[in-house]
Amino acid sequence: MIGAGILFTVMYNMINKGLEDLLEETCVMPDLSLIEDGVYEGHYDAFPIEVTLYVTIEDHVITQIQITEHNSGRGGPAEVIVDDVISNQSLDVDLISGASYSSQVILLAIKDALS
Repeated sequence: MIGAGILFTVMYNMINKGLEDLLEETCVMPDLSLIEDGVYEGHYDAFPIEVTLYVTIEDHVITQIQITEHNSGRGGPAEVIVDDVISNQSLDVDLISGASYSSQVILLAIKDALS
């Protein structure tokens, strides 16, 4: 029983460390002028959060971001961050309070789609 408790503590600490490191990742927007019109799939996961989405580009502008999968636990409110990305045409947006890890994973999935 003690061994299981120690294992749980170690795993919990590893997951938290991974999520904290996630917030240090940079989300630099690729140059939209170099991206052809189309729909691009992006994916990013940082256990226990996983996001798959599609980004639509028209005339070098992001016109739509559709999240097709978001395994997030309590991070569902982060999905509104796509509206900020579209209105600012940038990944340099504020993370959603209370859902910062999911917000960051969504931004990294968008970056993946456009890279």
